[in-house]
Amino acid sequence: MLKGFREFIMRGNVVDLAVAVVIGAAFGAVITAVVGGLITPLIAAVFGKPSFDEVLKFTINGAVFRPGLALTAIVNFLAIAAAIYFIVIVPMNKLAERRGTVEEMAEPEDVTLLREIRDAVRARG
Repeated sequence: MLKGFREFIMRGNVVDLAVAVVIGAAFGAVITAVVGGLITPLIAAVFGKPSFDEVLKFTINGAVFRPGLALTAIVNFLAIAAAIYFIVIVPMNKLAERRGTVEEMAEPEDVTLLREIRDAVRARG
């Protein structure tokens, strides 16, 4: 039983997954720092407050409605997405272009086969 457990743990995909989780957590801290240290203060400088939590707040029969919370969540999501795009995606794409890996990536074999079948059907009909 222990031998099977050891084999399971030592499989490449389990180790790769564990490494990905650790790197993802560390990368999450970097993105949180960029958003908290740069983007949120920029929002505060433009709009006067770092969040929109109190925007459009109203009360009906003692119940407090705060649609600004949803607006803050949307802005935070967009800020995180922008940080990931400009800090990770754009540089990785530039690096891939320099290395030439974008053009060198081979088309999957099944796609190639489907293209050949399509071309053969067109040639007959």
